[in-house]
Amino acid sequence: MRILVVEDDVQLAEMLMEALTDRQYVVDVAQDGEQAWDFIKVLEYDLVVLDITLPKLDGVSFCQRLRSPMVGRNLLHNSTLPILMLTARDTLADKVTGLDAGADDYMVKPFEMPELMARVRALLRRNSSVASFPDLGWGSLRLNSSTYEVTYVDQPLHLTPKEFALLELMVSSGRRVLSRAGIIEHIWSLDDPPSEETVKSHIKSLRYKLKDAGAPDDFIETVHGLGYRLKQL
Repeated sequence: MRILVVEDDVQLAEMLMEALTDRQYVVDVAQDGEQAWDFIKVLEYDLVVLDITLPKLDGVSFCQRLRSPMVGRNLLHNSTLPILMLTARDTLADKVTGLDAGADDYMVKPFEMPELMARVRALLRRNSSVASFPDLGWGSLRLNSSTYEVTYVDQPLHLTPKEFALLELMVSSGRRVLSRAGIIEHIWSLDDPPSEETVKSHIKSLRYKLKDAGAPDDFIETVHGLGYRLKQL
């Protein structure tokens, strides 16, 4: 899942990015509202963590623009994505303004990280079919997106976080071909994109672990010149 953190306090943004990344989310950081808007226009997100007091475009205006019917219909699914306002503005009037602008939740700084993570999980559960139905499968393969457990014919696979994210993306995509560039966009942040050789390395490792658990050699197919997809059931 991909989260956009919009925060102009560099130290706080880095802390949020580290905490969310540790929990296997892909995180992009924008330091002003206009930069965040540029991200929203080209990438699909599952959640926005948004400050109110921002340079160039403040958080309330950002929410209003995102929720505008005339604008939102041109933004893939992003017009309905959940927004968690995280701000030092703590008056009742501020909270009402933020929620009326389109925020789904409102949290005041300073905050406790466990509570923030609980609110993040709650908003993602509300908005994501993958989170609502955490068990994914393809043939004899089973993935649990809540516990990060993977089995093939009840044989456990021990995957790295990126391997799990890649396999989860492929299972969710079914027979749709995923290009290497598309895979990078989905499971790495904009701040740290790897080379396409890294994707090849992860695919090779996944194939080895799947084969070791009893899956066929071509469980992950290479579509030459295009990318990868799962074997037809």
